[in-house]
Amino acid sequence: MIEILTLCGFAFLAGLVDAVVGGGGLIQLPALLIMLPQTAIASILGTSKFVSIAGTTIAVQQYAKQQKIAWGTTIPAMVTAFIFSFLGARVTSLLNPSLMRPMILGLLIAVAIYTFNKKDFGLFQISKLSRSQQWLYSVAIGSIIGFYDGFFGPGTGSFLIFAFVGIFGYSFLAASASAKVINFATNLAAIIYFAFTNNVIYSLGIPMAICNILGAFIGAKLAIKNGSQFVRKLFLIIVSLLILKLGYDIINSL
Repeated sequence: MIEILTLCGFAFLAGLVDAVVGGGGLIQLPALLIMLPQTAIASILGTSKFVSIAGTTIAVQQYAKQQKIAWGTTIPAMVTAFIFSFLGARVTSLLNPSLMRPMILGLLIAVAIYTFNKKDFGLFQISKLSRSQQWLYSVAIGSIIGFYDGFFGPGTGSFLIFAFVGIFGYSFLAASASAKVINFATNLAAIIYFAFTNNVIYSLGIPMAICNILGAFIGAKLAIKNGSQFVRKLFLIIVSLLILKLGYDIINSL
């Protein structure tokens, strides 16, 4: 019982953070790994994705109600992200995802430095591209980040937000809304894969999902209420934590 309550607490916190800027897996996945040391990694990943998609669904609903989502750029990215996330999950059986850690660490550091230095980055929405350009970039973002999420995963939400702010000129709040829709697609692809391979622990996943939903509901409300400045600050905190986590993993693997 203590194990379930502890994991539910982490699931709530993960749902709250993930609804605002992504990065919920940074909280939820380590908790599952620590609390279930004898459980197969595939089952832990499958259970984590099952929990995450529940909160993501609620976050998407909340954003759609109160924040205009740019479906023209979001849907192409969502469709390609779904396809390439599934492909990425399949490739993990052929390659070692840990080989990507140094490259991803470098990208996250670059993202953090750029966002820290550009104080007005993502605070205002400025359209930069034509409709056809938006569609092409949307497909490219969905393909690349979708594959990355299926193959490796950490920081997917943060990379999506950065891409929508930097490439499309969205505000952080609008980018967060679009990122949740795309993240729903990548999680769904992973869930299909893990469910068909019997790698979801439903006895843990269902109570954790309920808590993740509650956290996501509160997180989305906070983001909408406090606006892009709040999302920007939390974005920088999560990216910094991801940098520390990946750096720690790289040092430990040496």
